Amino acid sequence: MRALVTGANRGIGLEAAKMLLEKGYTVVIVARGFKMLDPALGEQFTKVAFDLTDIEGIPALLQSIGPVDALINNAGMMLSLPFDAYPEDKVRQILRLNLEAPIALMREAGKAMAAAGSGRIVNNASIAAHTGHPDVWYGATKAGLLNATKSFASILGPKGVIINAVSAGPVETDMLATIPEARKAAIKSRVIAGRFAHADEVAKTMVWLATESPEYINGASIDINSGAFPR
Repeated sequence: MRALVTGANRGIGLEAAKMLLEKGYTVVIVARGFKMLDPALGEQFTKVAFDLTDIEGIPALLQSIGPVDALINNAGMMLSLPFDAYPEDKVRQILRLNLEAPIALMREAGKAMAAAGSGRIVNNASIAAHTGHPDVWYGATKAGLLNATKSFASILGPKGVIINAVSAGPVETDMLATIPEARKAAIKSRVIAGRFAHADEVAKTMVWLATESPEYINGASIDINSGAFPR
């Protein structure tokens, strides 16, 4: 069994990749670079350095990797820029990484999965897909990814492919630093657990969807926010 995880050089993606290894998968990880990855840990994965904003190069990327049984679309970014001062190049960057890349990966990986009659894809969306977000382009891309999850599940589900998403609130990763302190405090005040999610909690949910969740769960999104949303 082979799995492909994007953005797996740290955070949620790395936790998911480690869990898949423990389940006996051969794991391919894709990121722009692996400087932050522990070299000893990195040797356990097949590492592919690739900038996922190169949408046109994704078909060749998947062809070089070959068929996978599970795809976890984890790579993404949040810029927290004001809606009226969002440079066009940043709009293009976040659209490509957060939305166009996972759609292209679903399209390409889904071809082999559909031909084999099985396969699982999990997308890392966000609670922002449901509630909106101060970074309007982040919220828009995550809403688009959630819609694409449901669309691809409808298209490929009848061919044996299971496609779901997770929609988490703030998670204790590097991305958390881009959220203003006042907003973090306001969100945390509504969280039942009194803290933000840990990366491994989100990863565990994604790996469950990618490996053993019931087949009837298809085209769904699991919210991970400990009661903080929607509001």
